Amino acid sequence: MERLNLNLLRALVVLLESRNVTQAANRLHLTQSAMSRQLGQLRDFFNDALLIREGNDYLLSARAQVLLPKVQRILADVGSLSDSEGFDPSSCQRRFRFACTDYVAQFIFPEVLQRLQQQAPGVDIIYQVLQSQDLEQLGQLPLDFISTMIPAVPENLHGIALGQDRSVCLMAEDHPLAQKQDLNLAELLDYPFVHINSGGDKDSFFDRTLSQQGLSRRILFEVPFFSAAFQVVSDSQALLILPEHIAHNARRFFSVTYCNLPMVSPENHYHFCWHGVHHQDPAHQWVRLCIAEQIRQSIFSPQAMDK
Repeated sequence: MERLNLNLLRALVVLLESRNVTQAANRLHLTQSAMSRQLGQLRDFFNDALLIREGNDYLLSARAQVLLPKVQRILADVGSLSDSEGFDPSSCQRRFRFACTDYVAQFIFPEVLQRLQQQAPGVDIIYQVLQSQDLEQLGQLPLDFISTMIPAVPENLHGIALGQDRSVCLMAEDHPLAQKQDLNLAELLDYPFVHINSGGDKDSFFDRTLSQQGLSRRILFEVPFFSAAFQVVSDSQALLILPEHIAHNARRFFSVTYCNLPMVSPENHYHFCWHGVHHQDPAHQWVRLCIAEQIRQSIFSPQAMDK
């Protein structure tokens, strides 16, 4: 085969993003056998396995990892050729993948979806829990957007600032420390903690402070979901260190309260990020601005603390 056509390029991207022949076939509305034939053609053209089976899954070959962002960029450029008359969200038929914490998904994203349904009814959103490695691997993942807490947007990414705040200590309303003023570390360490292990770094500064003083804390419960953490805190004497805007809004739905920490908490900065391979895609541009604007307007966002 001397050349690739556009359909095979699309098949290549979908195969590498899905890492699954059946899922790729479903996305392209092809039979599995037709998808397997296209994978065979691509393997012949690039003289590379591209997808390497490991157990029940497939891994990307080193060549495939290099190819994916390049072909994504090519397809985005090709797609932009038909956008000279301007992008029309009402006629857009696209699916976007968004990684964030369950806090954003539960309290903010329903408002985002309502707006998208009104203005772009053909746009679908797939949510997934943000993993710690997602940000540095964003160009190689089938992800369009990430909302996370980071000091600054990495050089290879683009982003929109969503606000900032500081961390506080969340506890049950009837917790023994709830009525105390000017808490110290010794008082906090009398109780176990809940730790959120998804999204950005929320409490490592606390452990560094403890380590400097030869202290440590007990982690009673580690979980990626804020909703589960809130319930544990409200039903026990466990404590949770988290951003103030999240603690402030947790009080709307759970029997919890919060206090300042007995140390200087670094500022938390929140960003909405995407990789450069999507930067010039008109549909991507419209959707990300819509999402970022809705997040910033939400009463559950960091900026709501400043209003």
